[in-house]
Amino acid sequence: MKPVIIGISGSILVNKGDTFSGYKRAYVNQDYVESVLRAGAIPFIIPFNEDLEITKLMVEKVDGVILSGGHDVEPSNYGENPLKKIGEVFPQRDDFDMTIYNAAIELKKPIFGICRGFQIINVVNGGTLYQDLSYADFVKLKHDQRDNPAQVTHSIELEEGTFLFDILGKNAKVNSFHHQIVKDVANGFKVVAKSPDGVVESIQKIDEDTFVIGVQWHPEMLSSTYKDFQNIFDEFVKIVEKRKNM
Repeated sequence: MKPVIIGISGSILVNKGDTFSGYKRAYVNQDYVESVLRAGAIPFIIPFNEDLEITKLMVEKVDGVILSGGHDVEPSNYGENPLKKIGEVFPQRDDFDMTIYNAAIELKKPIFGICRGFQIINVVNGGTLYQDLSYADFVKLKHDQRDNPAQVTHSIELEEGTFLFDILGKNAKVNSFHHQIVKDVANGFKVVAKSPDGVVESIQKIDEDTFVIGVQWHPEMLSSTYKDFQNIFDEFVKIVEKRKNM
């Protein structure tokens, strides 16, 4: 049986150094690639581009999709104007990632969203975001650790009978690198993990006709150190393989 192919949404890195300043590079962080490889699958970087028809064709060539992290989601996507504390946005990438999501849904290919990718899943399905943690008065914990990416910091609590509960159990500790959070959860999704202060840390599609899971933290940065977080990729690949062979 051939290994499954996991498409990882790419972004653009703009060189800010003295040599080739402003030069654009297509990239994803290597942690995504290595996490997929350890899971026994073939990573395929879907490079950012503005030809949405080409993007759809690339999604056809993969068996499952990981929506990777990156810029803030442009708030017009959920009916808001930008507030003072919003970070850098990349509207063209929003269109790109949403095209990947919609193409994968149409083709019934499993989707795993990480950080920004998790927020994209919520927004493309009609959910909203707090543009900064400070705009949510219930937030008490530090959600942007700004330190060692392979270090876990705050805890989360998971719902029984869900994909992540079966891997991580009732409680786990995660890393945290974000300043935006989910406000209104999209219709058709259930909250499957929260931090102790009430921040939504994971959502999962209720109708599993197409498997969709999103997490606010970065398991790819933990997967080489913590087996449980590698297991998220392992189990996602198993679901992709099962769906591929149905």
